[in-house]
Amino acid sequence: MVSRARRLAALDLHGLHGTRRRRLIVFWEFVLGLVAATAIGCWVLASGILQSSVGGILVGLGLLGIAANYLPLAAYAIVLRRPAALQAELADVDVPGELRRYGVLQFLLFIPATFAILSLMDLRRDRRSHGP
Repeated sequence: MVSRARRLAALDLHGLHGTRRRRLIVFWEFVLGLVAATAIGCWVLASGILQSSVGGILVGLGLLGIAANYLPLAAYAIVLRRPAALQAELADVDVPGELRRYGVLQFLLFIPATFAILSLMDLRRDRRSHGP
């Protein structure tokens, strides 16, 4: 079974029409989302720790959780960046139907670490089903 992160990345990269422009924009969204959320999260967390601010610490941790959600998407975007890899990933998929279904999953990106945890659960499930 394909991981939810890989399928979401593939669908988001492809969109309805599979244009090169879309792939490029979504690729950079994932990569810059990861980098920016990590950098800002570290800065806010460090500031919160230095000022002994519970709010700053929580916001920093929240941003790092959002960065953790972007990590699997950025990794899969790198793997699926080539059009042939993306087409192979979506070969037997009803793209419009799956886009509607996975649109709901995109909201999980803003709940810190939720998508990262789901991705780890998918990896664990895949390892169990394929054996050691």
